[in-house]
Amino acid sequence: MQEIIYKEIPTPNTEVICQWLQQQWQPKTGLRIVTPNGIRLQLSQNTSASPNEIPKNELSIFVWSLQRTTYLKVFCWENQPTPEQKRICQQLLAELETQFPPQYPALPKIDSEANIFEALAPHYPKTVHFFQKMPKGEYDLQRVYWWEKRWRESVANPQTPKPVIFTKETASNSTPTYDLIYIGGALGVIHAAVMARLGYRVLLIERLAFGRMNREWNISRSEFQCLIDLGLFTSDEFEQVIAREYVDGYSKFFDGNNPPHLKAAILHTPTVLNIAINSEKLLQLCGEKLQQVGGEIWDETEFLQADIEPQQVTVSLKHIVTGEEKQATGRLLVDAMGTASPIAWQLNGIRAFDSVCPTVGAVVSGFDTGVWDSRYGDVLNSHGDISKGRQLIWELFPAEADELTIYLFHYHQVHPDNPGSLLEMYEDFFTILPEYRRCNMDELTWKKPTFGYIPGHFSTSKSDRKISYNRLLSIGDAASLQSPLIFTGFGSLVRNLGRLTHLLDTALKHDLLKAENLDLIRAYQSNVAVTWLFSKGMMVPTGQTLPPQRINSMLNTFFGLLADEPPEVADTFIKDKTNWMMFTRLAIKAARKNPALLLWILEMAGNKDLIRWLGSYADFTLDGVKNALFSPWFRSWLKDAQPWLEKRYPSLWLRLLSFSYSLR
Repeated sequence: MQEIIYKEIPTPNTEVICQWLQQQWQPKTGLRIVTPNGIRLQLSQNTSASPNEIPKNELSIFVWSLQRTTYLKVFCWENQPTPEQKRICQQLLAELETQFPPQYPALPKIDSEANIFEALAPHYPKTVHFFQKMPKGEYDLQRVYWWEKRWRESVANPQTPKPVIFTKETASNSTPTYDLIYIGGALGVIHAAVMARLGYRVLLIERLAFGRMNREWNISRSEFQCLIDLGLFTSDEFEQVIAREYVDGYSKFFDGNNPPHLKAAILHTPTVLNIAINSEKLLQLCGEKLQQVGGEIWDETEFLQADIEPQQVTVSLKHIVTGEEKQATGRLLVDAMGTASPIAWQLNGIRAFDSVCPTVGAVVSGFDTGVWDSRYGDVLNSHGDISKGRQLIWELFPAEADELTIYLFHYHQVHPDNPGSLLEMYEDFFTILPEYRRCNMDELTWKKPTFGYIPGHFSTSKSDRKISYNRLLSIGDAASLQSPLIFTGFGSLVRNLGRLTHLLDTALKHDLLKAENLDLIRAYQSNVAVTWLFSKGMMVPTGQTLPPQRINSMLNTFFGLLADEPPEVADTFIKDKTNWMMFTRLAIKAARKNPALLLWILEMAGNKDLIRWLGSYADFTLDGVKNALFSPWFRSWLKDAQPWLEKRYPSLWLRLLSFSYSLR
């Protein structure tokens, strides 16, 4: 037998597809024979065949359901299809695409006063059902809806973002109350606590009740050590915020439809993201440390706008509970509002983000220990091929006590017709979780949801994304600095916290708070920037269809290579520490293993993005050359020069200090 067609049909109504094949589709030739899951199509009669013999000139067409969508395959009985069979297949594909085109559901409009469960139940019944089982389900589902609504609005109007930053040429006579004002209390409080401990007057603004998180965080011991080295945590305090430490983590992508050379072994990474952090406990502890040194936290307070003056920034705010409007003044405003930041959209306009990962999940307990071993995690896992224009990927991490944190996400092109839906993803999550890990959904204890939009920016150089303005700096997801594989703004912030803190401390000491100075304070890594092509290769362009197994084939190519390498290579690569030599060697090996990979990437990325990526690779190569030339001596020279250089030329000192960090 020979497989002729493998196609995904973007609808969960598999029975409708089956009935269409059996009753409505009119093939141009052949005798249709109904089967339980499709049809057999006899294109000619073999009069000499026995009654039980299957005619050779026949097609077998069948469908099945997985991941809340429908898949179809066509087989012929010969080793190669005949011209007549090819014509019938072309007719079938054309009519399937006409009859069942890609669908991108709009967000349901609901009355702000309506009960969120009643309003969404007709559209997302499973989502409503399981959110009702969560302690703060109604509140959290409202947050999901609000987050998606705000995201959709910003994607739909990328050219006209609502201005929230205004410049005033005249200076006021008042003295700023704070040195630093942080907007956003998740990643913001970590950075704010460090700066407050250096003696700066800090104000933290949080829209929600402080400490409430809609994501969990995972990291490794070696990476968290940065927070200990900075003095923010002691080793004992670190142990207190660890929810769980697992034994091993796996990465495995579905390869049931891949050819043998594109199947891959499980990749073991026992020291990648193996520490599950109790995010709410971490935030509370950071908040306490911030307040202990005089910092302030204004929670349930919404950011309205900021007025940039020559000597200060004035932030206008509104307390959500009382409606009271108030202002705060500071020397510098730090945007830590994450993906929905209106400041990021204003600064970057239509190039705010190049991609996004809509991510949903939950913290659960009560699982079957015979199926779910809480000592192990899934770093990255797929259990099926492309579904409704998305390659769905799971993450599973052991959490506190007997809890597990589960995520479902996909890499997504930012497109106004298809911005990416959290609610659609949640309906998928609650429907297909038993496919991924066997469980009785109603017997699980649903602790809380985890969700968000994780942004991605395809950097071609250190300066092609705007993260600063006069007296304004973006950090974390608002700066859209994220690894294409596993790290979000949390990982980037923690790994670069020493760098960001030292540079910002220097800028504040010398009042170097103009955009050109603040632009040097960024967590940019050229070895991360060059890997954005991974992100591009994991997303299906809106309005297009790809062979369902395409993305899993690409992922198995790369992860198969890592599985064959010594463990330290995979650990280095996934933790964004790879150097030019390692990256280039692995890229060449991948091209040799799967020569079609280059054509696939060109098809998915296009000529324009491929040229952009070559710019990223050139920047990475240049950094490699600079590292080789300057690393042996530059940092020691800079340390010796600091006493006179910083005092006489503070702006040059900041620039050279930033360059020194880039060499690492």
